[in-house]
Parts: sequence; structure tokens; C-alpha cells
Amino acid sequence: MVSDITLRYFSEESFIVSSTPRLSHLQFLVLGTLLSGPRPGREIREDLRRFGVKRSGPGFYQLMARLEEAELIEGSYNQKIVEGQIIRERAYRLRGAGRTAWNQCRKFSESVIAEFGTSRA
Repeated sequence: MVSDITLRYFSEESFIVSSTPRLSHLQFLVLGTLLSGPRPGREIREDLRRFGVKRSGPGFYQLMARLEEAELIEGSYNQKIVEGQIIRERAYRLRGAGRTAWNQCRKFSESVIAEFGTSRA
């Protein structure tokens, strides 16, 4: 089950209450890579590297296991033949709760940017 926290902040017009799942930046990034559809773990790791995230194999699969336990993603094994050898590759897909969590975090981030922008930098 996805745990939620309630974040409260003020806007110029009114008091706004937003419920945002607790997602780390890495979890948000992984969920984002799955928005376009199911992907093998190695492709997700390549995307993470493009954003400067270097995870060992065990660290990456631990992260993925936590997202599966939270019911945000679903993993499965796909079998394919590479150079005459049968290999099993772990692939992941975004679940409805994962898409909802990603969208809530994105909307929250956008509201913070709209509120504070770069004018205070």
C-alpha cells in the first residue's frame, strides 16, 4: 500500500492541501521511465545512468523490489534467445498506483515551481 503524507502550503488565492506520496527522487525517476510502457531492468538502469545515477546491480534490484512491494510497479521475467542461449530478463511495468503517485509528485513539484520559481535564487 502506498503511504501518503499531507503537505500543506499557501498560495496567493487560498490555502491548498495536497496529498503527495512519499517518493524519493530515484523512485520518481524510475516511475517516469516506465510511463511509456514496460521495460527491461537493463534499459531502466541505462536511463538512470543518463541522469547521473550509478547503482550496482543489487542496489538497483533492491530499489525495484521496494517499488514492487509498494504496488507501484510489477515485475516479470521474459525469456529470449541471445546467441543461441536462452536467457531470462526481468522487465517492469507501471501499475495504476505508480502512475497516480508519479502524477501527484509531478503536480506538487509544478505547484512549488509556480509558487516560488527561480525568482528567489
